[in-house]
Parts: sequence; C-alpha cells; structure tokens
Amino acid sequence: MTSERPATAILGASGYVGQHFARLLDEHPWFAPPLLVSSERSEGRSLADVWQLAEAPPAGLAQERLRACSPARIARQGVRVVFSALPSGLAGPTELELRRRGVAVFSNAADHRDDPRFPLLVPEVNAPRLRLARRPSRGQGLLVTNPNCSAAGLVVALAPLLPLLRPTAVHVSTYQALSGAGYPGVPSLAIADNVVPFIRHEEEKLARETSLLLGRNVGTRVRPLPMPVVAQCARVATRDGHLEAVTVVTDRTPNRAAIEDAWRSFDPLAGRGLPTAPSPPVLVHEQEDRPQPLRDRWAGSPARARGMAVSVGRLRWEPPYLRFFLLAHNAVRGGAGGSVLNAELACAERLLERDRG
Repeated sequence: MTSERPATAILGASGYVGQHFARLLDEHPWFAPPLLVSSERSEGRSLADVWQLAEAPPAGLAQERLRACSPARIARQGVRVVFSALPSGLAGPTELELRRRGVAVFSNAADHRDDPRFPLLVPEVNAPRLRLARRPSRGQGLLVTNPNCSAAGLVVALAPLLPLLRPTAVHVSTYQALSGAGYPGVPSLAIADNVVPFIRHEEEKLARETSLLLGRNVGTRVRPLPMPVVAQCARVATRDGHLEAVTVVTDRTPNRAAIEDAWRSFDPLAGRGLPTAPSPPVLVHEQEDRPQPLRDRWAGSPARARGMAVSVGRLRWEPPYLRFFLLAHNAVRGGAGGSVLNAELACAERLLERDRG
C-alpha cells in the first residue's frame, strides 16, 4: 500500500457506473476524494443534480461540481489514479493518453480488454495477471480493465469449481438488468411486458472474456481456457442485478457436498485487507427459489463490499451436468466495484508508486 492516499478522478462521473464509483470512493480509506469529470454538457452541475441511483448521493461529494477536463489537465492537477466509466469508443484514446502521462487507469470500458498489454482482471480469479502489466518506458501509468458485467459474476462462480470438475464446456443464459444498458438505456415501451433476446456483442464478449479470465499465464501472455463457453443473453425488466443460468459439463463425479464446499471455502483475498473485497465472495443459497435480483443484488460484506458478492443457488447435480443460477450486481461487481477492487489490489502490490518504471 502507498504511504499516502493518491489523488483520484472519475471519468464519466455523471453516468450510472460513474455514480457508483462516486459512492464507493466516498471516504475511501486508501484513495483521496475524486475529481468528478464529465462532458461539457454536464459541466458546472453538482453531483446531486445529476444523481440517478436509488440511494442518496454521498454527503461528502453531493455538492461537488462536475468538470470537463482533458487528460493533460487531469494530469496537471496531480491526479494519480483514474476510474473510467466512459463509454466504449470514447474511452480508448482518453485512457491511453492518461496512461502516457503517468496516470494509472482502471477502466470499466471494453476498448482495451483484448489488448495483451493491459490486464483483464478479477482479483479473486486471476490476481497474478496484474503482474503482467507492462510500462514500456519510465513514467507511464498502469492501465487495467475489468470485464464484461456478466463475465465478472460468472468467473467468480466458476473459479472455485475448475480444480474439482475440470469442465469440458460451460453453457450460460443471462437475464440482464436494464441498468446494464446505461442511462437512459432501453425505452420503457420496448421492455415493459417484454424480454428482449438480443444484446449486441454481449454473447461474444461473455464467451471470450470468460475464457481469458480463467486462462493461465504463459510468460507475458495469457493462454485462454481451452473450453467452449456457449452464451445466450437477454435483457429483462429488472433495474439492477444480472441473473445467469449456468450448465457445466464435466466427466468428473464429486459429490454435491464437495461442490458446495468448494464455493463456501473460496476466499483467495482473505487477509489482504482490501476494503472492497467481499468475504466470502460466493454465497450459497439453500432455498430453491434463490438467488433473485430484488433480494440478492446487494450481497456482500463488510459494508464497503455491498453488491460485490456473487450469489449462487438452485444447484442441480446430475452428472455430467452441474446446473445452477448465479446473481451478481452488474454495476458493482460487474462495474465500478470491480475497478475499485482492481485499484486496491494494485495499491497493495505497490504498483501505484511513482518511482516504478
């Protein structure tokens, strides 16, 4: 951990994920209060003016003004860590310029997830991947990405099972919340009394990123897990929380108790003291009708880790098929919380220090 709280900024602070960043960074013990960066359209408004989340804006940031800042201006103000909630397309060049100027960037956007120079990270699943982050020359910053919001929950649920089951295939169907489409998102008349069985590029991202996250490091590269991930994705009329129906195909036949124990005993970040890390990261429900978005989207403890735990339930084990449902908060575990946890891990690993070249 660094000896002082580094100055931070949130890019896209007026948006849905950007506001979750603000909520998570308010009074954060490791990071200084963030500079709130937005487009010129929102410049000068307070965070409270643009707030969209159900809970009240954080008291310490509610009256902070949104600013339109270039990467050069952000760097000149001494910002050392940026949390990016920019939309894909806009995010890519902005994040690269910040990195060039020595700023560490933790991105929720998709622009750099396929670039082998920049770790695609879920700390409970592939923490050693962070050490593959490369700075070609002294003074450049880190750039770390978190995955697609559905993949984030899926890999946390699958990681404890891999050594036990060594699956040959995974099939997943997602029921994805409206907030995953951003704001204003899907028109109300398109989703009321409806399910939309298409989310552009979602199935491809979910399959590709799951394989990358569960793959292994080979030198400075990542070898994807050699297992098909077959995905189907739909948008449903819930506000937050992606529900996923998972079928794991395997030739192994451990008993059901061993499978549940693999989930319950999984806590690879225990003892690291990362403020946003849930302990445990996987919660197993015995009830036949759980998990549910309305009841389980905010799972996770301690309090700073609310929304970071992945809930699993309705387990059915009929070899060679293991079937279960999982629920993860798409804007927290699959969004802002995932990036904040990535930054905490980098801080604990002393990768944010200025003198690292």
